[in-house]
Amino acid sequence: MSERYETVVIGGGQAGLVTGYYLQRHHQDFVILDASDRVGDAWRARWDSLRVFTPARFSSLPGMDFPGSPYAFPTKDEVADYLETYAERFDLPVELGVRVDGLERSGDSFLITAGDRRIEADNVVVAMASYQAPKVPDFASKLSDDVVQLHSSDYRNPDQLQDGGVLVVGAGNSGAEIALDVVDEHETWLSGRDVGHVPFHIDSWVGRHLGAPFVMRVLFHRILTTETPIGRRKRPKMLSQGIQLVRIKPRELAAAGIERVPRTTSVHDGRPVVGDDAVLDVKNVIWCTGFRPDFSWIDLPIFDGTEQPTEPVHVRGVVPDEPGLYFVGLFFLYAMTSGLFTGVGRDAEYVVDHLTSRARQQQPRPSYRSLNRHTGFPDGPRPRSIRRF
Repeated sequence: MSERYETVVIGGGQAGLVTGYYLQRHHQDFVILDASDRVGDAWRARWDSLRVFTPARFSSLPGMDFPGSPYAFPTKDEVADYLETYAERFDLPVELGVRVDGLERSGDSFLITAGDRRIEADNVVVAMASYQAPKVPDFASKLSDDVVQLHSSDYRNPDQLQDGGVLVVGAGNSGAEIALDVVDEHETWLSGRDVGHVPFHIDSWVGRHLGAPFVMRVLFHRILTTETPIGRRKRPKMLSQGIQLVRIKPRELAAAGIERVPRTTSVHDGRPVVGDDAVLDVKNVIWCTGFRPDFSWIDLPIFDGTEQPTEPVHVRGVVPDEPGLYFVGLFFLYAMTSGLFTGVGRDAEYVVDHLTSRARQQQPRPSYRSLNRHTGFPDGPRPRSIRRF
């Protein structure tokens, strides 16, 4: 037996919840499926000292302000609790502990499989980040067994490390922040190219009142989009290389005693090699080397045909070759803010407007004779989301 909904949202993070918010406002019959045990767990699983890069006033979803000072930078647990409260406040139909392992066509509908469950839907919104699977270089397996290896997705705090030096591989935002987290207790090297940095301190008066509003509301939200020439030019580079250091400045890394070294290129005698031939005798390696996309569970012809597709072919989250299929939450889906709280709501609203418009075009308007004279609804059961009211 198959379940059936008008719309299934896959992913219960900020992208999935805000999509549900707009679907609910349009009185759609939908469900949000998430593999976690609790709303917000994707944030709770990050390293302990993590704080977001945007003040609380730019970390809210539509319909509910982030609590506390609008100028504070929320911790990862505060973000997780905010998302949980958001789902409860709007009574969003989130089903937890449901890991989707397949998406395909079934006639005119989509078929979603999750273990033994089979769910049919007219529309599917994949509300997930661009990158899901931790990425490490192939030569990582050649490191000696006495070296503790962690990917940034598994790192929580310095207590996970053993005595001795630490090599943090990857000098982007995650690598820089984790290096600062461990340097008080370990000699630390940070490996990778200089990715640049924003020209102001985000927690200064200038950053909070001038820098953040300009960057989040103007530069990232309105200028760097797929509709502007500069946005289209910058997008491929940002997809492959990420963004500049936001909170940390290079001089702060140096002042903390973190030594910058070139890229980690190989392993020699069980130890990492940086640059051409420098071998570091470290006891710990933290791979801040990012994530790769994992859409292998989607059995639909929506990718560009490359061996390892980085993203589906879409226009602002609308997949033209598969009517009824949408994406929200992808990095730079429409703008630089698409993967952030600042922009994910705009993307979700656009997608839901398209989805509901398509549904209206497909559904024949009931004649006067077919309307229930007491309710004004067509005869037969009403959609579930309307029944609740």
